[in-house]
Amino acid sequence: MNRQQPRILVAAALGRIVEPILNDGIEGAEVVLAACPDAVRRAVEGRLRFDVVLADLLWNDRRLERNFDGLDVLDTLRELRRSAPAIMAAEGNDTERDFLDEASVRPDVVGVVHKSRGPADLVEAVRLASTGRRLPPLRFPTGVDGTKPTLHDYFGSGRRGATCARMAGAIAAGRATDYRSLHEAAHVPLNTANKLVGYLGPLIVARGEHPSHLPMNCQAVFRWCGRHEHYILSWCRRYGHPDATEPTTATAEPA
Repeated sequence: MNRQQPRILVAAALGRIVEPILNDGIEGAEVVLAACPDAVRRAVEGRLRFDVVLADLLWNDRRLERNFDGLDVLDTLRELRRSAPAIMAAEGNDTERDFLDEASVRPDVVGVVHKSRGPADLVEAVRLASTGRRLPPLRFPTGVDGTKPTLHDYFGSGRRGATCARMAGAIAAGRATDYRSLHEAAHVPLNTANKLVGYLGPLIVARGEHPSHLPMNCQAVFRWCGRHEHYILSWCRRYGHPDATEPTTATAEPA
């Protein structure tokens, strides 16, 4: 690695705003921008490995927000054998929590920066990562402290977890409104769809996301899937269950 001239990939819908900040703050930096899925692949494929990847955790683009995110960026680099130390840029909203839970256990993620903290923190984070160091951990993700199950762990726990993910994905994608349509959209047996509450209810309760004085029923599960829509769709897409959600692939360059 050339410490004096780090190669930085900025994978973000508004990367052009970050580029001058990094150029001014890190002398000799080579900053490459990628504003959509195709651009990320073009920036990486067949080229030298980047020293640091700075990626938006969630992309501020309505054409991409449900079918591409910062974890997709990391998967693209891994697929192309170009993995590099990655920093996730987060806004700190509740939608990001599930994504941060997964990012916190990925070996390629060296830290998270809050966009609201300004350019100085951003430049320092990239500088640290370019020298092989990790950023101080953040503590606000839901399951990072181990006291609550994360969606990533639950969905990844064998066949039952995968079934949970498929049913949650079909609901989050708006493809199921009752047990029969859930059976058809998620491609699970009707008897399994009828047991939706038994599959996802324990996760919801363990996370403290259902009022204890109300019954746990299918309506509560459907509502919960809507609350976690972005991450559920992302997880299904990235872990081999896109047929349950039928995502639309967005590849056009944002304006």
